[in-house]
Order: sequence, then structure tokens, then C-alpha cells
Amino acid sequence: MTKREMFVAIANVPEVAANEEMVKFLKHQVELLDNRKSGNGERKPTEKQKQNESIKAEIRSILENDSLTCGEIVKALESRLDMALTSQRVSALLSQMGEKGSREVTKTMEKKVAYFSLNAA
Repeated sequence: MTKREMFVAIANVPEVAANEEMVKFLKHQVELLDNRKSGNGERKPTEKQKQNESIKAEIRSILENDSLTCGEIVKALESRLDMALTSQRVSALLSQMGEKGSREVTKTMEKKVAYFSLNAA
């Protein structure tokens, strides 16, 4: 039973239904749950998420013609974007780009070194 269903069930108990204050409280709680539920899809991306999307776009352009290591991608990004990036952050973005949903990037291993390349669209 969900929290919402529980509040509705409690509000329907005759002893609770007779108490206006309790009914008002329970209706308010259900309303808060409904508002929170409807707000999930309408959230705006954070500043960091916007920045990550622009970094991903740069990664796509860097990988257009080459297969590069994460370190090489970091160096190329730093020169293009004029900002310091860690290999961990770039690696995380590359992982996101290679996830099942998008599969934009492919990771291949050669002699224990990971190379990333752009998938043909």
C-alpha cells in the first residue's frame, strides 16, 4: 500500500472522518504527494547537467575521426573548453554516452589500454 493510499484509507475511517482537522491534514498530505509526483517530469536541468551536455557535445566532435584514450580526450577538452577537467569526470561522461540507451561511444581494449570511439550513426 502506498503512502497516498494509506492516507485515503485513514481518512475514510468513520472516527477520523468525523474530525475535520484530521481530514484536512490527510487531504493536505495527499495533495503534497500528488504535487511531488507531477513535478518529477518538469524539473529543469541543473547548471552542472547543462555543462555536462556541452562537454558531451565536444567529446562527440573530438571522437569524430579518432579513437582516443580518456587522457587524450581530457587534454583535447581542456584546450577546447579552457577549463580544468578530471579524467574521472570525463570517464563518467563517456560511460553515460556508452550506456544501453544511447550507445554513442564504444570502448575497446588494446593491451590493457581503453580506447573510446564514436559509433557510426
